[in-house]
Amino acid sequence: MTASAGTSGIANLEPLNRAREQRAWNWYDWANSAFYTTILTVLFGPFMITVAGRAAGCGADPDDTCSKTVNVLGLHLAAGSLPSYLTSFATILSAFLLPVVGAFVDRATNKKLHMATFAWAGSFFAALLYFMHGDHWQLGAFAVIMSSILGGCSLVSYYAILVDISTEDERDQVSSRGWALGYLGGGLLLVVNLVMVLGYDSLGISKELAVRLSMLSAAVWWAAFTIIPFRRLRAHPPRNVVPASGTLMRRSFGQLIVTLKELRQFPMTLTFLIAYLFYNDGIQTVIYSASIYGSKQLGFSQSVLIGAILMIQFVAFGGALFFGRLAARYGAYKSLLWGTFAWMAIVVAAMFLPERNIPLFMVVGVAIGIVLGGTQALSRSFFSLLIPRGREGEYFALYNACERGTSWFGTLLFGVMFQVTGSYRPAIVSLIVFFVLGAFFLLRLDPRRGIEEAGNALPQVV
Repeated sequence: MTASAGTSGIANLEPLNRAREQRAWNWYDWANSAFYTTILTVLFGPFMITVAGRAAGCGADPDDTCSKTVNVLGLHLAAGSLPSYLTSFATILSAFLLPVVGAFVDRATNKKLHMATFAWAGSFFAALLYFMHGDHWQLGAFAVIMSSILGGCSLVSYYAILVDISTEDERDQVSSRGWALGYLGGGLLLVVNLVMVLGYDSLGISKELAVRLSMLSAAVWWAAFTIIPFRRLRAHPPRNVVPASGTLMRRSFGQLIVTLKELRQFPMTLTFLIAYLFYNDGIQTVIYSASIYGSKQLGFSQSVLIGAILMIQFVAFGGALFFGRLAARYGAYKSLLWGTFAWMAIVVAAMFLPERNIPLFMVVGVAIGIVLGGTQALSRSFFSLLIPRGREGEYFALYNACERGTSWFGTLLFGVMFQVTGSYRPAIVSLIVFFVLGAFFLLRLDPRRGIEEAGNALPQVV
């Protein structure tokens, strides 16, 4: 018995093809997470402070209190603040570049090639961090800026591919599995790297060489695992391309202007972007400030903080999968809203944590891990439903640019509250304002209207 494709589910192989591509797509979360976890989150900052501190004359083993300066393009910046300045510069520059990249991606006939090219270029610059030693901080500064920007460019293409390989009903599950794999992969490599860094003596190498080798391993991991989605994903042609003339750069910048103007026609999409700006800034600041709060306010040792970081990483794996199931039953919109309420409870609970109470600190860490993976995964999939078909690159570029361009608000509030009060407790609870504002705008969002205005099909559960 035979049946033509499209008239019978037996002969229709498209769901199988999509499932195969979805598994391949998930591997890029596994690949790039090593860079963000091992390098940007854990190792680069302290190592850059050490190397730049030598150049500034802070001594052989300076810490983050080093106030002596290094010359950066005529600016005298404190060695102890250099990693923050570099990260901020890369973030702000990305906010301007990503929308242009997004407009280009939407016109590309091979999004996976652009994703992989940006990834391999980014991993190349990340690998250059291995050569940062002695007091030669300049190469490391250039390398981390370039790798951060290129990593962001690869994510624009990566997110845009999600729409090509999944239906509206499949997005939450696919995105959640991707985030889960990312946390698992990043966590596994981080365990190996921390064993190397903490046990350098038993390996017969210096601590600095262990750090450099660990950063190199993250770059190699990023490049190597990118091969899987590059080989297994199909090249999907662009759809609904907006006609444009002129040079490539003129078409990209021109389309960016058109996109910004057209956002007024999609008020629910704009409302979600504003909500995302606030609650995501709160999330990023909680992650940034957790180690500071744990060490300076609660008095925990480095070993406890490292344990908490690893625990959060692996709990977030389960959290992403849990929120994916939650979205399948109640919808991504409601799950995201509940997630913002959970973040409010977390920062309030953190304020009242007693000093040196490891069990309660870990309980809050578990809560962070559960909500962290879920809210990030569902934000990506829900936003994909609010994007007009064929404009994924542009809109996901705005999504990433908004995240990067405003991610300093939370850290600024955290710093100001500490300066005013002299305590990190009011500083950590002040972050609730970002989750309150995020929930406020989410409550003003009509998900059905937003999905229909964008021209997408309504999932079975919204």
